[in-house]
Amino acid sequence: MPGSRTNSLKDPKLYEELRQQGDSKEKAARISNAVARDGSQAVGERGGEAGSYDDWTVSKLRSRAKELGMSGYSHKTKSELIRQLRRG
Repeated sequence: MPGSRTNSLKDPKLYEELRQQGDSKEKAARISNAVARDGSQAVGERGGEAGSYDDWTVSKLRSRAKELGMSGYSHKTKSELIRQLRRG
C-alpha cells in the first residue's frame, strides 16, 4: 500500500490490539515499537503517574465512572464517587 508505514512496526499484533482498543495510530505505533524494543516491563515502569481522584471535580469523577461503565454514580457525593472508582 503506497504511503503505508505499517512495515516499520516492530510488533504489528500489539499495534492492532491497541488500535482496536481505540488508541490513535501514532500512539499504538509508539507503544508497540517501545515494547518490542525494550520489553513491556521497562515500558510500564516509564509510564506516568496518575493523579489522585481527590484532586478531580465531581463532574470529572462522574465522567470517569461513565467511561468505566459503572452505574448509580449520578447522585453520589464526591467521596462516594471516589470510593466507587477505587473499588473498580
